[in-house]
Amino acid sequence: MNKKTVLIVVGFVLLVALLYLAANHFGLFKEKKTVEPFEPKFRKEGMLTFLTPTDDIIKTIDIEVADTDFKRAQGLMWRRSMAENQGMLFLFPNPEFQSFWMKNTYISLDIIYVGADRRIVSIAKNTTPFSEEGVPSEGLAQFVVEVNAGFCDKFGIKPGDKIEFSLLTQ
Repeated sequence: MNKKTVLIVVGFVLLVALLYLAANHFGLFKEKKTVEPFEPKFRKEGMLTFLTPTDDIIKTIDIEVADTDFKRAQGLMWRRSMAENQGMLFLFPNPEFQSFWMKNTYISLDIIYVGADRRIVSIAKNTTPFSEEGVPSEGLAQFVVEVNAGFCDKFGIKPGDKIEFSLLTQ
C-alpha cells in the first residue's frame, strides 16, 4: 500500500472511532428509560365511615374523591404508598356492574364495591399491583372504595356492612 492509502484508511478508522465515542457520550446507544409521571400526593376531600349493619362504627378514614371520568380513570395510579387511614372514594352517576384494574398501581389494594343503598356488595381483597386483569363487582355498585390491601381483614369489614361519607366543600 502506498502512503496515501494508509493515511486514508487511518483517517477513516479515526473518524469512525470519534463518531462512535461522540454517539456513546451523548447516549445514542444507551437504552431509553421510561419516565413515570410525578407521584400524586393525597388530598383530603372528605371522610368515610364503615358501619356494621346495625350502624356500629367500624372505622373512619380520610378520602380523596374520584367523581369525574378523568379522576376515576386515574384512580390511585402511580401512588407508591398510602396511609392506613386513607382511601379513595369513586362516585358513579348510576349503580351498575363495575370492574377495576391495577394498571400502573404500585400498591396492593382492597377494592370495596358499594350499592346505591351504601351497603357493601362485594370486596376484592389483596389485588395484584400492575395487573391489567379486570376485578369485577359481584353486584350493582354506585360507589367504590379503595384502601390498602389487608384493611378489610384487619377491621373485619365485609359484604353487608355500610358506608357513610361527607365531602369537604371546595
